[in-house]
Amino acid sequence: MGDGVRKSGTVSRRQEDAMEDLEAVNLAADWADISQGLRKDLGHQLHSQWIKPIQVGGFSEDTGTLDLFLPTEFSANWVQDRFHDRLSLAWKIARSEVRHVKISVHPGRRQMPELRLSDGRRAANDGVDASALGLAAGTIGEHGFTSSVGLDPSLTFAAFVTGETNILACNAAQRMAATETPQFSPLYIKAATGQGKTHLMHSIGHAYLQAHPRARIFYCSAERFMVEFVQALKQNQMIEFKARLRSFDLLLVDDIQFIIGKASAQEELLYTIDALLAEGKRLVFAADRAPQALDGVEPRLLSRLSMGLVADIQAADIELRRKILESKLTRFAPLEVPGDVIEFLARTITRNVRELVGGLNKLIAYAQLTGQEVSLQLAEEQLTDILSANRRRITIDEIQRTVCQFYRIDRSEMSSKRRARAVVRPRQVAMYLAKVLTPRSYPEIGRKFGGRDHSTVIHAVRLIEDLRKRDADMDGDVRSLLRQLES
Repeated sequence: MGDGVRKSGTVSRRQEDAMEDLEAVNLAADWADISQGLRKDLGHQLHSQWIKPIQVGGFSEDTGTLDLFLPTEFSANWVQDRFHDRLSLAWKIARSEVRHVKISVHPGRRQMPELRLSDGRRAANDGVDASALGLAAGTIGEHGFTSSVGLDPSLTFAAFVTGETNILACNAAQRMAATETPQFSPLYIKAATGQGKTHLMHSIGHAYLQAHPRARIFYCSAERFMVEFVQALKQNQMIEFKARLRSFDLLLVDDIQFIIGKASAQEELLYTIDALLAEGKRLVFAADRAPQALDGVEPRLLSRLSMGLVADIQAADIELRRKILESKLTRFAPLEVPGDVIEFLARTITRNVRELVGGLNKLIAYAQLTGQEVSLQLAEEQLTDILSANRRRITIDEIQRTVCQFYRIDRSEMSSKRRARAVVRPRQVAMYLAKVLTPRSYPEIGRKFGGRDHSTVIHAVRLIEDLRKRDADMDGDVRSLLRQLES
């Protein structure tokens, strides 16, 4: 009996854990929708700087409180002051059970330390001092090299998948981390959101520390640089700030576009760049635009940022997207993901790599938590938010042309009065796809098909919907056409 009780308790705990995981997946899906809406309202820059770093925490059913976490106290206070009401309203619309939204620093994160000397007596390469400052300092333990503070251990060159669109940036990053002196400095990595620039910066840090275990590295975002600059200014610690900043062997500054407009900080960064370059140190910057496209940056700083190598990461092409997905599958073995699902994700999620990997993770998590097999239908059902955000605008003319090519009929048959089955069925499929893939109304679709009545379009849509459920061949045709049109 005791074993039965223990077994029942284990099952219950597993069920509770599964429910918690499923709730986390659902919260993440809701946040993806909310974040996308806020991006449209606030614009790319404000969204990237303040909304994008938010992590969704737990939800308390008893109090109706949802926790939102940010990485620093500064950013948490900023979002609380300026966006709390908007975030609360968005969550209440998405989930009626959310009554309160609490914005705070993630309890697992360290508070933002001050970038200053302790008392001047500590050795320059002391590991404790570096950790206290949030600096990257390599250490050699009994098992060899260990990861550094401030660098994500999963973001290495080994985990970076290369293709034609990112090979230049990857090779330049590896050269920057090599033992020999690089031919160029600074390295400026330009890439849109989610294409891998931050991954390369962390990879440089790891590789450089492996080659130079006692090296001093500072990795930060432009926001972090700004916060610590202001802190040093307020606390009359600018001499210490400058001395510490210019003592690094490798300086990595991410999202440099957010330093725009801060004249005093720009000046300090300019002097730091000059000092480090004069000593042969290495500098890497990353931004979502080229140096010449940075508004509000004074000419002297602009020239320093662009004087080395500007390496561009283009949007991942379909071959690279396939390689990235296949590389991630090893983490989920022995779970099987059919090839048609990988192809569907690679062709459909095209905006950035982060969304692509996030879509795969969400799909597999849902399948594992619900006990379902990963399939094309499950992907279409569970990734609607990501798929709709990536779906390009498709026209009825494009649908008609694709359907006619698929069924090998003349384009004029889309508007003809012929009633032969070989013509009627493709026409009905085209009407169905027009309703699914475009925002056009039934009457608007009817006019595109030879001025047909809206009731004819409604009949076609319902007929194809029914046939997809009963006829595997018809369902296969429609799926194939959807893939062609959405690729």
